[in-house]
Parts: sequence; structure tokens; C-alpha cells
Amino acid sequence: MRAEAVRPLVGGEAVRPAARVDGARVEAARPVVQRSSVRGQILDALRTALVAGELAPGEVYSAPALGERFGVSATPVREAMQQLALEGAVEVVPNRGFRVIERGTRELAELAEIRGLIEVPVMLRLARTVPAARWAELRPLAEATVRAASSGCRATYAESDRSFHRAVLALAGNAQLVRIADDLHRRAQWPLVGGPVSRGRADLVADAAEHTALLDALIAEDLTVVQVLVREHFTGAT
Repeated sequence: MRAEAVRPLVGGEAVRPAARVDGARVEAARPVVQRSSVRGQILDALRTALVAGELAPGEVYSAPALGERFGVSATPVREAMQQLALEGAVEVVPNRGFRVIERGTRELAELAEIRGLIEVPVMLRLARTVPAARWAELRPLAEATVRAASSGCRATYAESDRSFHRAVLALAGNAQLVRIADDLHRRAQWPLVGGPVSRGRADLVADAAEHTALLDALIAEDLTVVQVLVREHFTGAT
């Protein structure tokens, strides 16, 4: 494993070499991260890189090298990586950096099972109690997942997918439920060791289509179709 070989991250440009203008050495611009909430911005960028496979399972990345990539000091990167360690995405490697956790299909199946146990009953209850007009308000979010899936970018789709599911669960009025379900959903989006970096565009589009189909059934108050769609969605969810 290479501790310092950091590939370009999604959402950030590679650091460009210095150039010469009229014989004078000029430093090329680096990607600038606003100093307000630097840690939060780095954390978001690293989460995106994880989903996109730019931070590969089993590889070790150092905070100074990632800091150089983002044009910031190692401190906010280290703090963001420590948060990812708490979330189970990486583990600390003393004197080297952070290793991306290697996950297999069994863990993915376990996460899907837990998500189903938590979210399916809630969604079915909401299907019986939430009026059609409220479901119609979620149409833009469902359509956004379709556009994100059409881009073929897993990182873009992952965020849109979670936004839709958060909005649905928020109708239950339980903030703790939304937080826990979103954490499980995020973990399920990390790539598997030895597996493809991402599902194909067709898979993403099919997954997103289930969101719009679900809303159609909810608005039509067709509970039979809702139950089938919800269970099938979680059976194939990643």
C-alpha cells in the first residue's frame, strides 16, 4: 500500500505545477477552501471521494498529502478523517495516516437488512396517514434523483438518493429516526473491496425510477403497490 499516493479527489482539482510568465515563476492557483467551516467542507469532499472510489478500500492516505491536495493544512483533514473513523469509513494507522475500511458483500447485505427493518414499517405507516398533497410536494426531490442517476456519477446520485429518503422519513416527525437511517444509508453507499467502483448508469436510473413510481402510488393511495415497491426497493438497495 502507498501511504502518500493520493489520487485526485472528486470535487477538487489536482494541484497544478508552477508556471513561468515572462521569465518570472508564478505559482498556479490551488483549489481554495473557504476558511469558514474548513473541516466540514473537507469532510464533505472526503465522503464524496469515498462514494466515488477515489479513496480506495485498503489504501492508506496521510493527512498532509490530502491537505496538499486541498490546499489546506493537515489539521482539518486529520479532524475530518477522525470523524470518518467514528463513522466506520476509515481506521487510524499510527504514524502513517488512515486506511479506508475494506467491506464485503455480507456487510452490505446486513446494512440493507437493518435499513429495511427500520424504514419499511415507517414508510408503510406513512402511506396510510400522510395525505396525497404532502407526497406531491416531494416530486421535485424524486425527479432530482432521476437527473442525478442519468449523469452516471455515483457520488452525485448518492447525495440525491439520501435527500429523497430523508425527506420521506422526516414526515414521521422523528429526528432520531432520520439521523440513524441516514447514517446507515451513507454506509451502504461506500464501495466494496474488490468490487466495481460504482454501479452502472442503468442501475442508478432503475433505482431512481423506483422513487417516482413510489410517489405515484402514494399519491394514488394504492397501498398494495406501495408495499411491493417499498420492499423491492430495499431488497435491491445499495
